Amino acid sequence: MIIILMGVSGSGKTTVGQTLAQKLGGKFFDGDDFHPIANVEKMKSGIPLNDVDRQPWLEAIHQHMIQIQKDGVTAVIACSALKQGYRQILIKEPMQSARIVYLEGSYELILKRLEERASHFFKASMLQTQFDTLEEPSSQEAIIVSIDQELDQLTETIMSHLKAADQG
Repeated sequence: MIIILMGVSGSGKTTVGQTLAQKLGGKFFDGDDFHPIANVEKMKSGIPLNDVDRQPWLEAIHQHMIQIQKDGVTAVIACSALKQGYRQILIKEPMQSARIVYLEGSYELILKRLEERASHFFKASMLQTQFDTLEEPSSQEAIIVSIDQELDQLTETIMSHLKAADQG
């Protein structure tokens, strides 16, 4: 099983993803690690990425997901996947076992979190552009989980939704 944790920067994708992967006995991958250097430099400069910038990044993650699927391991991938088109690239054929989990949170909560972390290349001032770009998934496309809860509660909620989806 491959789980894509999506949401805007600051929604907790890395923290939740690492914890979830550990609880599931799987591997964690940060989508940021698949960005070309030019994308990272743009973001460090406070310049938002556009769809052209994101295309090679999404394709690289998709190719990695194909390999994970071939290896038959459980993996959690943190990836903003803000638009439906981006998510379609990630889960296109030959993907068969990917689940999308949307970490939903308010602008105010996420801005506060971003302002508290200084080490990430994403600048808090770019958050509005992510919310402007965000095309929230439907409950048919993704498991939607509010980030306004403790980490253990959040991961347990995700795991119960995944279990219910597997049984349904």
